[in-house]
Amino acid sequence: MSVDTADVRTTNRRVIEQFRAGGEVEGMHRERLVLLTTTGRRSGKRRTVPMMYHRDGERLLVVASNMGAAKHPGWYLNLIADSRVKVEVDGATFDGEALPLLGADYVRTWTELEKHYPFLADHQAKARKAKRVIPIVELSEEDLG
Repeated sequence: MSVDTADVRTTNRRVIEQFRAGGEVEGMHRERLVLLTTTGRRSGKRRTVPMMYHRDGERLLVVASNMGAAKHPGWYLNLIADSRVKVEVDGATFDGEALPLLGADYVRTWTELEKHYPFLADHQAKARKAKRVIPIVELSEEDLG
């Protein structure tokens, strides 16, 4: 089943607009949404995508599942090229850094995420068929001091 990228772009624009307006976000749980702005690795343009996030203590985490697709989502490839991001969440906006989790931290966190979001196990199984490990990314507020 292929995904119509025009439909995805249209939905993302609507979600971003509704999220920034502060009201209900049609078809989504506003309290689970974050807007992540990355810099395009080829274009240099700022790109904003809405996505689900998870709080792990003080950490703000996003998962680059791409619904189990064979390739990483564009936003993840962008932040690998430039880890500086803008984050909009819970009524706040901050400049931050996006860092993928590694090693034991990744394994522990993935196990915990699967408990909260069982659909991630299906995404991981699909991604593994393509020899892809789904990244987990921590979004940290930049220390500008």
